[in-house]
Amino acid sequence: MTTEKSKLTSILPGKDVTRRGFLKGAAATAGVAIGSGAITGFPTIWAQNIKNVTLRQFGTGVSNINAVADKVKEDLGFTLQMTALDSDAVAQRAVTQPNSFDIADIEYWICKKVFPAGTLQPMDVAKIKNYDKISPLFITGKLTPDSKIAQGTAPHKVGFVDGPDSTDFASAPTQWMTLIPTIYNADTLGIRPDLIGRPINSWAELLNPEFKGKASILNIPAIGIMDAAMVSEAMGEITYGDKGNMTQDEINKTIALMIEAKRAGQFRAFWKSFDESVNLMASGEVVIQSMWSPAIAAVRSKGIECKYQPLKEGYRAWGGGIGLAKHLSGLELEAAYEYINWYLSGWVGAYLNRQGYYSAAPETAKTFMSADEWGYWMEGKEAQGDVMSPEGKVMEKAGAVRDGGSYEERMGHVACWNSVMDENKHMVRKWNEFIAA
Repeated sequence: MTTEKSKLTSILPGKDVTRRGFLKGAAATAGVAIGSGAITGFPTIWAQNIKNVTLRQFGTGVSNINAVADKVKEDLGFTLQMTALDSDAVAQRAVTQPNSFDIADIEYWICKKVFPAGTLQPMDVAKIKNYDKISPLFITGKLTPDSKIAQGTAPHKVGFVDGPDSTDFASAPTQWMTLIPTIYNADTLGIRPDLIGRPINSWAELLNPEFKGKASILNIPAIGIMDAAMVSEAMGEITYGDKGNMTQDEINKTIALMIEAKRAGQFRAFWKSFDESVNLMASGEVVIQSMWSPAIAAVRSKGIECKYQPLKEGYRAWGGGIGLAKHLSGLELEAAYEYINWYLSGWVGAYLNRQGYYSAAPETAKTFMSADEWGYWMEGKEAQGDVMSPEGKVMEKAGAVRDGGSYEERMGHVACWNSVMDENKHMVRKWNEFIAA
């Protein structure tokens, strides 16, 4: 019988999966002695001036992490200034204030809205040293060759353009990427099993009257609408042609169902931030809600039972990556590429894995994790010792098993990705009607 470890090995990216011929002749990018702070392989003038470089990065709080900026300074020598905004503000700034940033750390559904505006520059994958180690989810949309591509704005659909000056998304992988992928996850509902007291196995439970006044959904339209669609479909109320690209009629029916539930008192609150979701669940005001994996861990760290519940209909996935501003050039552009190569070299990937996310280059992250950490986070194995957060705090006690199991079990059961639809303006308008109802 195939073991979880061998199955995981079979789906991790490798040279046979994504390496393409045009990479073979790529000029070697200068190396970095990770952890030493030493920069090697560059012209002397580069090494002398790099300490004067400051790159301005903005994105959501999910991955704009101070520890990463500190490590960049230690390992690469330059300064990374980070600004964390909510998703809507990220999309707006990327389009309307292109000179206010150098690096956009954004999600792929945001990329679909932003990249056609021409404020970001396509990136040459020949300069990405670990390109062949990037998960195939970002290249082909499939975890394994036999996987079905999930609905919604799957990253590979907006991951490539035809050339260095193009703003049109390519239908197949090319040499030019819109974002270099960094982070992703499979999301589901968070529950308080101690307060619910029975099994939960369907998205439909979010609107179960049993939880009247104790449910919550996140208030980010492009994400919340996908959770609402998972619920509506699970209830048998709506059958979608494509949840990720609904018709106006499908949007209207979905929002009508949500408004009906809201007026019946189903929702205790709507949240936009990580901390809001943690506080709602930890306080017991909410027992079932849209939730993110690290928020579950944050509730557990308070000694409160909380579970990231696998559901029979599957997960809603999301992914993010690093984009470079159109204006970036010269030494700053070289530094940005070196930052991307460093990002995919493993230290950050391991940090993200320990938060409950996934590294876009799992193979490199593994080298910065213990066998027990890798077993718990990636292989669905029982933890042999306490599971520690990136900050060194105990997240789980020895004997714990990750909710949802292995990487393959979680990412292999994705039903849809966060999405920007053709009818996006109509969707946002209807979503706002729901929130205001």
